[in-house]
Amino acid sequence: MKSDKEIKKEFKLEASKNPEKYYATPVLKAKGFMRKHCKCGTYYWTVNRAQKTCGDPACLGGSRVAIDNPSKVKLSYAKVWQEFSKMFEKRGYRPINRYPVVSRWNPTTDFTMASIAAFQPFVVSGEVEPPAKKLVIPQFCLRFGDIDNVGITGAHCTGFVMIGQHVFVQPNDWDQNKFFTDIYDFVTMVVGIPNHELTLHEDAWAGGGNFGPCMEFFSRGVELFNQVYMLFEQTAEGRRELDIKVLDMGLGMERIAWFSQATPTLYDAVFPQVLCKLEERTDMKYNAELFRKFSPYAPLLNADEVDNIDAVWEKIAQKLSQDVNELRSMIEPMTALYSIAEHSRALLFAIHDGALPSNVGGGYNLRVILRRALSFIDKHQWKVQLKEVARWHAQELKMLFPELSENLQQIDIILDVETKKYYTSKEKAKNIIERMIQKEITAEYLLQLYDSHGISPETVRQEALKLGKKIMIPDNFYARVAALHETQEQKTATKRTVGSLLSLSGVEETRALYFDDWRLVEFEGTAVFVSDDKVILDRTAFYPTSGGQEHDLGTVNGFEVKDVYKQGNHIVHVVPNQRLRIGDRVEGLVNEKTRQQLAQHHTATHIINGAAREVLGEHVWQAGAAKTVEKARIDITHFDNLTQDELDRIEARANLVVEENKPVFKRFVPRHLAEAEYGTRLYQGGVAPGKQLRIVEIPGFDVEACGGTHLNMTGEAGRIKIIKSSKLQDGIVRIEFAAGNAALQLMNKEDSLLNEIARLLQCNTALVIGRSEELFVKWKAAKKLAKGQAPQGKIGLPLRSTKKFDGQSHEIVPAVAKIFSTQPEHITKTIQRFLDDLKKAQVQGKPSSKK
Repeated sequence: MKSDKEIKKEFKLEASKNPEKYYATPVLKAKGFMRKHCKCGTYYWTVNRAQKTCGDPACLGGSRVAIDNPSKVKLSYAKVWQEFSKMFEKRGYRPINRYPVVSRWNPTTDFTMASIAAFQPFVVSGEVEPPAKKLVIPQFCLRFGDIDNVGITGAHCTGFVMIGQHVFVQPNDWDQNKFFTDIYDFVTMVVGIPNHELTLHEDAWAGGGNFGPCMEFFSRGVELFNQVYMLFEQTAEGRRELDIKVLDMGLGMERIAWFSQATPTLYDAVFPQVLCKLEERTDMKYNAELFRKFSPYAPLLNADEVDNIDAVWEKIAQKLSQDVNELRSMIEPMTALYSIAEHSRALLFAIHDGALPSNVGGGYNLRVILRRALSFIDKHQWKVQLKEVARWHAQELKMLFPELSENLQQIDIILDVETKKYYTSKEKAKNIIERMIQKEITAEYLLQLYDSHGISPETVRQEALKLGKKIMIPDNFYARVAALHETQEQKTATKRTVGSLLSLSGVEETRALYFDDWRLVEFEGTAVFVSDDKVILDRTAFYPTSGGQEHDLGTVNGFEVKDVYKQGNHIVHVVPNQRLRIGDRVEGLVNEKTRQQLAQHHTATHIINGAAREVLGEHVWQAGAAKTVEKARIDITHFDNLTQDELDRIEARANLVVEENKPVFKRFVPRHLAEAEYGTRLYQGGVAPGKQLRIVEIPGFDVEACGGTHLNMTGEAGRIKIIKSSKLQDGIVRIEFAAGNAALQLMNKEDSLLNEIARLLQCNTALVIGRSEELFVKWKAAKKLAKGQAPQGKIGLPLRSTKKFDGQSHEIVPAVAKIFSTQPEHITKTIQRFLDDLKKAQVQGKPSSKK
């Protein structure tokens, strides 16, 4: 298969040879445009006969937005979407709300990177109905390839709104000229850019196995947007025309606002209120006239496109008749302020939508921009907090995105935690740099320090200067960090091992009977495939291992079922020593106790998830789960270790849901209708495949897309008992628990354990915690005595503490384990060892008898 880059290059050549077939040339010609060829190789359209270049900044020598405004209409940031949606609605497009920037419906990416990504992969492939055949959307997106350019070029963002004009229709309904005219009219009639200020590039696009022609709109050296006509699919056999034609127009809302207002930078047009508050808070003097003169040359400072950024600064300073050092000293504080504002806005959207800064996955890049913003605050010694900047953004964006004003208190907490982690890394940096200062600190070492310890290069430079050493930071440092992390992710990605697949061509697919009622354990079916110990039936009540849930046990025709798994739409039963033949009638019997326990653990997983979200905040999402007969676990997104108080509150809320005996509704719903009703909260722990989603809903509490066996009422779960929690990785914590009979067994085990501890400490259970504390203190004193140090207090037995704690075993046992820094299963051995040590010290400490 060819790469997307190769496909794009080849198709662009093909489309350029036949523009009438692939571009809206009738419309362009009717508007007075003529086709030309630029020195860079691009074919472009313009009404200006004298125009010699395509208008790209590289060919034009910069941008000219702020010199004089070509737009006849001045649009605020919010007004861009309001006017766009109003015009397109009149033309038959349906405006819809944005999708979350965390793309939980798409298994191939962490974040929504373009408006079309809201509809990938299922809508674009034709597998799922779109929300509307013609729609427009203000989609907030995240991209991290230009972090180093944010602030300095005046035009780059990590977070931005891509207004999408999208069409999903059959080939007979495809009208490329009409779709082109719609967006052309918006630019000329609503934004008010005249024909002679527009240059249109012929291009091609390829991605995700699809490709097609593309038309890019430029003005004054700025790419306003592009319109992609997704017509083909690239297969192993070659090109294939798509069953559904897709229009993908992505318009940068920030760029249109900037262009129409002709502000010095994009940031001034997008969040002016936030910038005003930042200027007031930092008492920074902004030289508007200088920045207006500087801004046309700012795009030349693109770190990805220049080898020597200092040389470019020199060139710009000459053009402005300024000393380069003086110019940078005036410009760089403002670019730092722009960066703080831009990064805070991106973090607001991401955290609100359920992402957390971390050192893994998509959260890694969020931490990169967060620490870059904090490094600017540090460098200039500004008294600014990211959480307050995020709140300013929420207020300024309230008209467009009112949901951002929800959960601000939780966002405050997350940003505070991350800020503390940043300053902790700074303290760590001092010690590391003091040790390494005599060595050469290369770009590679800076990358290593950042990736391994979270120490920013700005912190390294600051600490090194205090020690008299100058450090050079690469201009594209953060781009290199992102690239390094992507490489590491690829290297450490686990590859799924697939066993030998059965040849099932022509074999009837299995009808699953376990979806409606967990109590269905007896059934009849027909064998449709038999090979060695593998049996496939036309229908089965046996649940196969999937979704983190273990398979059912039981028998078919009296033979024991050892394993059950899925291969495509077939359910395979592993039945050693079976004597079945194809066509035989089969009586199946699922082990009812095992089925009940697994269903209790699966429904309890949903209950724990909902309880954790209520207790900890809306940032909680399921990141993984496992359900066995003995116990279950759920991994959730959270920024810190769970305290005992938080665990107690989660357990109490979960058991309240059990006591309320709420119904557990289960039904199949078309994917697009399920998403419309419930949103992407459905996707907990991964993306459920298929056109139809099985929705498991506990009304008013939790709803998820899930294919597991579930109870009919929450009361059937019995008692839910949390065993423990642990930090799985940065940003993810694991909760282990048990439900039903497994919980009762666990509680009985804890009661027995508590009684055994009380026996060892020679007290009743109410005195166990006090006696444990006394034993630990005396044991430490005995250790001091063994080292020849004078112990404080008596070290002898017996233990005499009368401190009482009238709690339950599930409260006392973990408390005792914490005192001795051990796990509950090791408590008795640990206590016995402490008692033995104390007895030995007591004997050794006695004076010898006189003879």
